[in-house]
Amino acid sequence: MADPSDRFIRLTTDTVELILEAEFGGRPRILHWGAPLGDVDPETLVRLSPRQPVHGGPDVPVEASLMNTVGTGWPGPPGLIVHRDGKDWAVDPRVTEVRQSHSAHVEIYSEDSAAGIATTNHINLGFSTHLDETRVIIENLGDSELELEWCSPVCLPLPGHFTRVRLFSGRWAFEMQTDDMPIPQTGSIVRENRSGRTGHHSFPGLIAMSDTTSESEGDAAGFHLAWSGNHRWRVDRLPDGQAYLQMGELFFPGEMTLAPGDKYESPNLQFVASDVGLNGVSQFMQDRVRHIVRVGPTLGKPRLIHFNTWEATYFDHDIDRLKALADAAADVGAERFVLDDGWFGGRRNDRAGLGDWYVSKDIYPDGLHPLVDHVRGLGTEFGLWFEPEMVNPDSDLYRAHPDWVLGVDGIEPVPMRGQLPLDLTKPDVSNYLFERMDALIREYRIDYIKWDMNRDIQHPGRDGRAISHAQTYAVYDLMARLNLTHCNLEIESCASGGGRMDFGVLQASDRLWLSDSNDAHDRQIIQRGASYFFPPEVLGSHVGPETCHITGRRLSMAFRAGTAMFGHMGLEVDLTTETREELETLKAAIALHKRHRALIHTGDLHRLEPIDHHIAFGIVSQTQDEALFSCACMETVRHTHPQRVCLAGLSEATTYLLKCIWPSDGLTATAGSILDTADLHGEGICVSGRALMSFGLKLPLMRPDSVMVLYLKAV
Repeated sequence: MADPSDRFIRLTTDTVELILEAEFGGRPRILHWGAPLGDVDPETLVRLSPRQPVHGGPDVPVEASLMNTVGTGWPGPPGLIVHRDGKDWAVDPRVTEVRQSHSAHVEIYSEDSAAGIATTNHINLGFSTHLDETRVIIENLGDSELELEWCSPVCLPLPGHFTRVRLFSGRWAFEMQTDDMPIPQTGSIVRENRSGRTGHHSFPGLIAMSDTTSESEGDAAGFHLAWSGNHRWRVDRLPDGQAYLQMGELFFPGEMTLAPGDKYESPNLQFVASDVGLNGVSQFMQDRVRHIVRVGPTLGKPRLIHFNTWEATYFDHDIDRLKALADAAADVGAERFVLDDGWFGGRRNDRAGLGDWYVSKDIYPDGLHPLVDHVRGLGTEFGLWFEPEMVNPDSDLYRAHPDWVLGVDGIEPVPMRGQLPLDLTKPDVSNYLFERMDALIREYRIDYIKWDMNRDIQHPGRDGRAISHAQTYAVYDLMARLNLTHCNLEIESCASGGGRMDFGVLQASDRLWLSDSNDAHDRQIIQRGASYFFPPEVLGSHVGPETCHITGRRLSMAFRAGTAMFGHMGLEVDLTTETREELETLKAAIALHKRHRALIHTGDLHRLEPIDHHIAFGIVSQTQDEALFSCACMETVRHTHPQRVCLAGLSEATTYLLKCIWPSDGLTATAGSILDTADLHGEGICVSGRALMSFGLKLPLMRPDSVMVLYLKAV
């Protein structure tokens, strides 16, 4: 417990320092967050940053606090909004206790005894991941119900030179699109999501930066709310010029009502500062994911090459055809076979059968055993598709239990894909789903689950009240229950593609299905956007058909496979219709991915600075002794010759042998490119890291929708 006479708290790691003022009886506030300041006296910081009175303002200016509550008189948007039947809304918690367990963690307990509310702010600076996090617990100390309308774990002041933010939005089949926006001179940027999942259109994360910040240089700060439900974030610049960030769970009216003695615990708001550009933010974020996802450290195996049946078969399940696909997949190097939608109940299309989690006797009279045995005989794992949270009205489950769905009496449900959301907060529902999934996992020795969710939840109601918060935790709990029961089970989070991607769901799952679009052109853009927060190994990236069924775009196998190899690589294509030449190309790409899988899934990712109509990035090993760089040509280039591209993340003092390892030929239409002059398809060329990062290399004149992969090895 901190000494009550010491009003300042210092949280410090090698790279970041947070200095707070938390005087007993006062309001807790942040004095500094950023690079360590050395032995400076916090009192000096107070004297260096006074808020003097201004004409038209309070005689005593209101200082910012951790949550900027309404009762403080704060002129900007509050971080906490509560009331008790319209009263006790002007809350002003004051510090009564500070608990600092070590140099990088503190708990600040504050009370407003008149309003009957307490707040406990938990702040933790990351030692191993460099990613800081904060959450808050709100407690109702009164003798009547307290309604919580809004709660951000902190109102974080942004450095004054941060003038713009990078946002992440999109839509179905085109997720994680980036959008840079200036922070207004005075005003707000607000994003909200009410989809009942992380959502496609408003990702709960952003990056703040200066006008001069680039991928590799300058100051930046990244923020992410580790939450898979409804959320809001906002950046507000007040008339005094200071900007603040808030992120929190978004509640429906009356959803979060605390009975006397009840507590609400917010999701973790995770944040990180970087002085080496956007790549620094990304590497810290990706490192955090690598600490919470289970596959590598827990299961002790690599990310297996994945064959998924969906775009090869859709609902047309035929045991002989599925066996033939399994044979073809194993032949090109797949290590896991995943049977997608259509194997259960009356599920011959997407309008019926959802919720009846029994193997269809019509299609599989002997169950899945003949297929599973065949798959395992090929030396591959077996995975199965589920959509546990949903039910079709045309199903035995719904006919028996129409009361198991979420909804609001008197309100027509919004029709989406012919299905309705189940209420997982009901023990009968959760137990039914667990029992059916557990039974199937045991009977068929299932190694992997693709967990899908194919609709928004607009009316998450039960007994007239909104329960989206509880529904989100019920999903987490069901996933965790399966993980605890089947310790070697891997779970993929899919929600119409990338509709549920966040650090919250990754604590219970192992893989994110990034997008329902397997169009490699769009995937280059989507994967780049996702790389700001997620490492390649958790991003499902599949080789799709030559003609994408969503966009209609036709793409070569070399481009499709060269794009997919920089993720958790998989296949989602009818291999029986691919030409022999395409299959050989695919087999070579899979072999190449396996050869460099450890590097791709453990190295540091460096996006290169934007190049005219190209997307380029590299993955460099932790010891900087090897690297892979990908450069994709997206459109016809503007100039007769592409510009030089400078690599990143290498050791300046190291000499590297540089080669082109993908594709083996056909990359450019004319001779005389760097492929020839540096013999990149042959012996290669030895170059210093300093030259590759400062001078760079001239790209070959590639065709649109083609990709080049370079390999560097220290010599």
